[in-house]
Amino acid sequence: MRLLETIIQQMPRIDGEARSAARARLEQLTMPYWALGRLMDLAEELAGMTGKMPPVVARKTIVTMAADHGITAQGVSGYPREVTVQMVHNIVSGGASINALARLAGARVVVVDMGVAGDLSDLAQKGHIISKKIGSGTGDMTKGPAMSREDALRAIEAGIEIAQELGATTDIFGTGEMGIGNTTPSSALVSIYGHIPVSEVTGRGTGINDQQLANKIAMIEKAIHINDPELTDPLDILSKVGGYEIGGIAGLILGAASQRKPILVDGFISTAGALIAAHIEPLTKDFMIASHRSMEIGHRIALDCLGKKPLLDLDLRLGEGTGAALAMPFVEAAVRILTEVATFAEASVSKAGA
Repeated sequence: MRLLETIIQQMPRIDGEARSAARARLEQLTMPYWALGRLMDLAEELAGMTGKMPPVVARKTIVTMAADHGITAQGVSGYPREVTVQMVHNIVSGGASINALARLAGARVVVVDMGVAGDLSDLAQKGHIISKKIGSGTGDMTKGPAMSREDALRAIEAGIEIAQELGATTDIFGTGEMGIGNTTPSSALVSIYGHIPVSEVTGRGTGINDQQLANKIAMIEKAIHINDPELTDPLDILSKVGGYEIGGIAGLILGAASQRKPILVDGFISTAGALIAAHIEPLTKDFMIASHRSMEIGHRIALDCLGKKPLLDLDLRLGEGTGAALAMPFVEAAVRILTEVATFAEASVSKAGA
């Protein structure tokens, strides 16, 4: 049996008993009823996800999946694809935005080479990154499938393996990515799953101009038309118009959820991966936390498809896992409210109406 099939069979459901216990305590805290709003919602959800009361979120890991995309040959990005390998080195050296924000959140950053078009073997040999390389970038999806169906499956299963390898030392995961051109396959995926015209889900990515944006939209439309992905088959969609890191993110979410590990989903590309995971196994949605809403116009639609309301809205559009890192202190705050705020009985405080 393939790893993906095993994970699907093992997928847990939300623990109703732990969730109810959390809610019972939250309702008795020394404050007006549910006065801390969505933080209290989150505390209740975390108990249900983890099956623990109180939930534990101390050990935080952000997994940044890196890969390149053949469609960059069609001028869909303002940056050359060489930037991907350069930015991987920057992250490894600790100089990227994700490093600064992860340090603030008390999270470790793990970089995974899913398909970078460059030699990162030196970093892998030194243990600075994890290599799950499927290939040196996907194919140009305007000329055929981005990858084979088998490679799409390999990408998802690589993500599952990462979640399994890191799960013993992680309480909560955050998704991240690095890959020039990756808003293009993400827009294709959201257009397909949202049943929305490509023009309404495609943004400027790294800051392309109007002419480049029009070309990007045309290339995505061409890729969807040429490849004609099967709408009921997530693996077919991923293989036709996806990316290696997007498949890896989907697998990471599946693997984390199977272990009852909450997973903070970063921005547009990560949410595209979350859509793949949710269509493979809908139960995974119960373990996802939308960290933020990005400036990419398709991100709101992607979140709506998942039925998720983001914790933050800060006009971010970087990726790497930065939104997930920023949201991690809010997750910890939710648990502290649950565990450190006294109940009316514990504090000998009279309740309203008593």
